[in-house]
Amino acid sequence: MHFVEPSREVLAETLLAAGPDSPTLCEGWLTRDLAAHLYLRERKAAVGIGLLVKSLAKASDKATAKLAGKLKTAEDYAELVNTFRSGPPPLSPLKIKALDESSNLIEYFVHTEDIRRAGDRWAPRALDEEYSDALWDELIKRAAILYRGVDLGIVLVRPTGPRHVAKRAPVSVAIVGEPGELLMHAHGRTHHALVTFEGQPDAVALLQSAEVGL
Repeated sequence: MHFVEPSREVLAETLLAAGPDSPTLCEGWLTRDLAAHLYLRERKAAVGIGLLVKSLAKASDKATAKLAGKLKTAEDYAELVNTFRSGPPPLSPLKIKALDESSNLIEYFVHTEDIRRAGDRWAPRALDEEYSDALWDELIKRAAILYRGVDLGIVLVRPTGPRHVAKRAPVSVAIVGEPGELLMHAHGRTHHALVTFEGQPDAVALLQSAEVGL
């Protein structure tokens, strides 16, 4: 089942419900900045590349800030979000389902939660089992990269039993949680992820102080 299209819809609805000036978990970004980011990453190749190539990151950030600054009214913001909601442009590579899935499934989940969890009161969503499985499958493909800066072995564990060794080392910590919560932790939202840890206390403390994510 293809989950990106409904995930895009949920993200757009979450952006619209929050309005342009709400906080997010993305440091320095309000919802208007996040909306600009989502719009540009699939319509401006230079911005999309800048998200992956560190030397181009400043140009990407500048383009995002410039577009966000143009969203002067709630109507401007809603128009941009609805354009994002309509999907990538006709000639975009993201029209290829497999590429769309690998590029956007995690992106849309994490950014939806970036908005939802930025407030004082939030609760995890009840996710369809197939959707959770799809998130897990994408997470384990990139877990080694996301935890590369942690000087520990990392094992990701689902409460239902499946586990994945993301990184091997003499001392390891197991991170236990539902796929969505593991995703949030792996993408650096460590204080907003409902996970538990299994390991030596000093190793757990090291993980909790480490830089995680891209």
